Amino acid sequence: MLEELKEKVYQANLQLVEYGLVVLTWGNVSGIDKEKGLFVIKPSGVPYNKLKASDMVVMDLNGNKIEGDLNPSSDTPTHLELYRSFKDIGGIVHTHSSWACSWAQAGRDVPAYGTTHADFANGAIPCARGLTEDEVNGEYELNTGKVIVEEFENRCITPDECPAVLVHRHGPFTWGKDCFKAVENALILEEVSKMAHRTERISAFDSASDIGIEDYLLNKHYQRKHGKNAYYGQK
Repeated sequence: MLEELKEKVYQANLQLVEYGLVVLTWGNVSGIDKEKGLFVIKPSGVPYNKLKASDMVVMDLNGNKIEGDLNPSSDTPTHLELYRSFKDIGGIVHTHSSWACSWAQAGRDVPAYGTTHADFANGAIPCARGLTEDEVNGEYELNTGKVIVEEFENRCITPDECPAVLVHRHGPFTWGKDCFKAVENALILEEVSKMAHRTERISAFDSASDIGIEDYLLNKHYQRKHGKNAYYGQK
């Protein structure tokens, strides 16, 4: 079942290792078949060097395992909630990549400081609120997804204009039109997180430093790549 999607999700998981976004088993990728209402996700705790396409687990949007000999990722309920709420996304990535995690652990958004960031997202990368003790002790992973969705609703942000979020004290989730685009966005998030940290460090040593991208410049770069009349790249 869904053999082609299993292969894609498997290859996307391996890209996390290739791009240095994971160590040990700290991460997962999923991809969805919207017509069938099923998604495929990495199994929990399986080392990447032992992973096979046939190990991928098929889930439905009610949280039932449809196919697979192994347990799905422990983050599956978070992926499930995002697929149910963000209807246009086709793939999701969660990592514990160090630069993005550092911002999440500090409970801070990743600010938009330059055009590299503006090419990626139309504003700061939000850090969602912390989960309450009851939310953590209840359906923790499902509540993580609900808090992400709540954050986007409260900020009036769409998942298209910002393909990433930080979970407070935890780490990043990214998404895209498919699992490979979600991995690409995880890589970009890690880079802009690193740049933002360095920008703040440099600024700390120069009282005359002026950081924070101007709205008109942010808008120009975002729109030229993602807007209705975008002209970046090839048709």
